[in-house]
Amino acid sequence: MKISLSLLLIGLLYNLSFSQTTLNEGDIAITGIISDNPEEFTFVLLKDVTTGTEIHFTDCGWFATGGFRNYNPSTGRIGEGTITWTATSDLNCGTEVLIIQSASDSNIFTASTGTAIETDSGFGINATTGDQLFAFQGSEDNPTFLFAVHFGNGDGWSLTDATVDANHSAIPAGLTDGVNAINLGNFDNGSYNCVVTSNQTLILNEVANVSNWNLTNSRPASIGGCTYTCNAPNTCPVTVTYNGSWSGTPSLNTEVIIASNYDTSLGSFKACSLTVNSGIRLTVNNASFVEVQNDVIVNGELFVETQGNFIQNNSTSSFTVNPGGDSRLIKQTATKQAWYYYTYWSSPVVGQTIASAFPDVDGDRRFWYNAANYLDTNGDDIDDNGDDWQYALGGSTMLPGVGYACTSSRLGIYPSQDIATFIGPFNTGDISTNVYYNASNTTGSWNLIGNPYPSSIDFTAFHAANALAVEGAAYFWSQSSPPSNSNPGNQNLNFNQNDYATYTVGSGGAAGPSGIIPDKYIPSAQSFFISGRANGTVTFTNAMRMGDATSNSLFYKSTGTKKPAETIDNKIWVNLTTNNGIFSQILVAYVDGATNGYDGASYDAFRISNPNFPARIYTKIPNSSQKFVIQGKDKNSLIMDETIDLGFSTNINTNIYNMSIAKLQGAFFESNAVLLKDNLLNITHNLSESDYSFTSGKGEFNQRFKIFFTDKTLSNTNLNSTETALKIIELDNNRVKFLHNTKPIKRIDIYDLFGRVLHNFECTKTNEIVEISNLTNRLYIAKVELADGTVITKKSLKK
Repeated sequence: MKISLSLLLIGLLYNLSFSQTTLNEGDIAITGIISDNPEEFTFVLLKDVTTGTEIHFTDCGWFATGGFRNYNPSTGRIGEGTITWTATSDLNCGTEVLIIQSASDSNIFTASTGTAIETDSGFGINATTGDQLFAFQGSEDNPTFLFAVHFGNGDGWSLTDATVDANHSAIPAGLTDGVNAINLGNFDNGSYNCVVTSNQTLILNEVANVSNWNLTNSRPASIGGCTYTCNAPNTCPVTVTYNGSWSGTPSLNTEVIIASNYDTSLGSFKACSLTVNSGIRLTVNNASFVEVQNDVIVNGELFVETQGNFIQNNSTSSFTVNPGGDSRLIKQTATKQAWYYYTYWSSPVVGQTIASAFPDVDGDRRFWYNAANYLDTNGDDIDDNGDDWQYALGGSTMLPGVGYACTSSRLGIYPSQDIATFIGPFNTGDISTNVYYNASNTTGSWNLIGNPYPSSIDFTAFHAANALAVEGAAYFWSQSSPPSNSNPGNQNLNFNQNDYATYTVGSGGAAGPSGIIPDKYIPSAQSFFISGRANGTVTFTNAMRMGDATSNSLFYKSTGTKKPAETIDNKIWVNLTTNNGIFSQILVAYVDGATNGYDGASYDAFRISNPNFPARIYTKIPNSSQKFVIQGKDKNSLIMDETIDLGFSTNINTNIYNMSIAKLQGAFFESNAVLLKDNLLNITHNLSESDYSFTSGKGEFNQRFKIFFTDKTLSNTNLNSTETALKIIELDNNRVKFLHNTKPIKRIDIYDLFGRVLHNFECTKTNEIVEISNLTNRLYIAKVELADGTVITKKSLKK
């Protein structure tokens, strides 16, 4: 017993003697590197630290899937060298530290303040062919990364484990290039140029911007030397109060106190900190916002409406609801046609339970998605084992960043809109959630995750910060059809997997059946499917939140631009529709970073598989068996001879389809006509002037349609005429009259819905009667060529 007590006392003394400040990403910034011998580097503290605080520095590469390249679990060492810096006194935010290698002994380092010791031999940042420098706390097998620099080659951060070596590294999860990491490119040495030296948030932003560095491949005389100052944490120098009118102008530099009811329909505002007094309500209305730099205290009520944005900027800021206070997000859905239509949700508040958020929804109609269970080995985008969707129990807490699916109440009257109310302190700061990947999955490892904030977020920024963990395409549920036993799935009745809208970070968005084209902003309380690239976590941050009046709209809006037309990416959206409600859209985008091959989900998004979908269009990419709803292409390939192949598939016996242009963008499409070639009927139609109508039997037709842009196609091909001057009149005894008002008929071809020629007739008059005795009663296509070369196609039902 005495031995145990002695050991306990020793342990306590050890822990006390080595207490230190815990740091997070961005709490320091590396401000200079000299990789020529003797090596040097500098870093600035962006947070106060206490005596005994340790920061480790290593040049060992980090795998994309996690872990140091040379980590040895038996020794706990990474084998490529670590320097441990220790503060020997309390140091203020803004202190810059210089660490220098001894010219006579490469294993000895000194620090301008504190101590620097090589705790794992082999450290060296000689960047002849590239290297990196990571700052972290914690152990080598469980580090918390603070900042990172890549330098010495033009390859940048690695995206896969296969490219990680002594000169290349992935960027660790939690760090983002341009935010708390930097790539210096093909330079060996560099130093921050001191363009901003006050306010720790601004210092970090500018240090992480490579344009603010002086870079060279020659050894500079020195690095560092900036004089930095930090703001006191979360302090606001001026107070502005609203008490029926503003006592001053609210801004990110003012403490704001709401002392009288305020609705942002009177005007959005910004604040350094925000307090809502007891008995007072602040309403963030639709198409408006409130942006707060630091802390929020709610003694009264803070309500955020469906399309309002409430933002906190500081990653360490707090949101406090005191007793008697109330904060909530009221979210209204799009119109639902029936109670069993699902909505994908994500909670923006702390502590909300499933039952309190959706009290009137049956327990067997509330789900969460267990991505770890998802297995699809046959490419149908259906879980092989049927255990991916799990019941979300009423008493369970909605986890931030996790997606949920719920129907409406059976007792509702539809069509109508639902309203969900999320009550509790608003989520703020960094929020992480698990994502899963399984190499056995054929088309994707699906994860249902969600926006955890009471504001919209920028999906492009989210993907940039989590690109090693997830693909760059998001799928949004856009239900327009009821469940059916003909849809693939594990239930008796399954929903249609084609009821998704899609957005890619590289190419843009394509609409689902709602017809609304998604943009890069994910609304508050919205969850979405995304495919995992590796097992791990994704992190949402306050930096991704949008402080504006329009980005939280559930409806897509084309925003104005001051860019000249020639700098806007050229994009074309094409719709397939029918008179009974079928809708399918594709996007082809000519953008930077894309090739004409498969470029991954950031540019090329699969159309989710469903072989029983009534009808759809898609594009194909060489050397890929997939069908694509979004295809990114090399922007330099959009010339007058460019063509786009459109595939078409249908499970409908008889119907009339319409192909149309939904939207055009860019200078090329402003000055050139879009022509559609029906390869089956050898007809070319000007889509820029009108929709193209056609018929088809069941089947998959990967090469039926082609889009052209060249003048040659216009001048050398007889375009489909929409003249009404041709009449088709059914007579008795299986005879049919073809009558044109003014022009002689040269030839008549009769097709079935599969495009097979059943009859052809040579003609000379404006009035021709032909016999089609062997045709059954159904819809046919007549292609009529006039004497002047005009071609007319018409559909006719034989009775």
